Amino acid sequence: MPDVNFGRIDVHSHLLPGIDDGCPNVEESLACARRMVEAGYTHSFCTPHIWPNLPENRPGNIIERTAQLQQALDGAAIPLKLIPGGELNLRADLTKVPIDEIPTYGMASKFCLFDIWVDRLPSFFWPTVEWLQGHGLTVILAHPERMRAVQDEPELADAFLQAGLLLQGNLQCFADLPNAPTRRTAELFLRHDLYFMVGSDLHNLNSLPMRLRGLERVKELVSEEKLWELTRNHPRELLPLA
Repeated sequence: MPDVNFGRIDVHSHLLPGIDDGCPNVEESLACARRMVEAGYTHSFCTPHIWPNLPENRPGNIIERTAQLQQALDGAAIPLKLIPGGELNLRADLTKVPIDEIPTYGMASKFCLFDIWVDRLPSFFWPTVEWLQGHGLTVILAHPERMRAVQDEPELADAFLQAGLLLQGNLQCFADLPNAPTRRTAELFLRHDLYFMVGSDLHNLNSLPMRLRGLERVKELVSEEKLWELTRNHPRELLPLA
């Protein structure tokens, strides 16, 4: 059971308003936050996309925007604690970015989250992962079940884990149609205990109910102990030390 200080911790959200393709304004951010609290979440990492076409999404600005949204949450009496982060897009030129411009969970330079959308792993995949790891980062792959390369070759998950990558499942995929490749792959990985954690990947109020239905599906598939491991215990490891 959760303790008095920590309920669920969302490890992947686009809750910050107007910063990427997530919540468009503060009002929607607040509405989404209320729903997350109702679902048992006490903490949420704000992980906006880190794309070349979003040059303002740098660690300093993300910290500032997270603090501003926290003030709005506090003013609206919504008990959700926000922590800054970012969702890197793994690309060939990432190694040219100064390492202090790579957003990490809590900006603590320990864990970083990335995504990639490919039919086959590109040649730069492993060298770029190793570059991040070489800077002392534990690297987390967001929603591998959404990658066509992984859907076609689920055993890639074994290679990821052997190389020290951690895997984050996307709650929405557990609410996709039962025959959808995303759901089949997500449930396969869940059954084989391949996920380190699951996150909402919250983007807006319209898609949030589906993501929360995915949480209910995860509840059906795993024990209560495992559920808390995926939604609280492992996510707590990402929190910066007080």
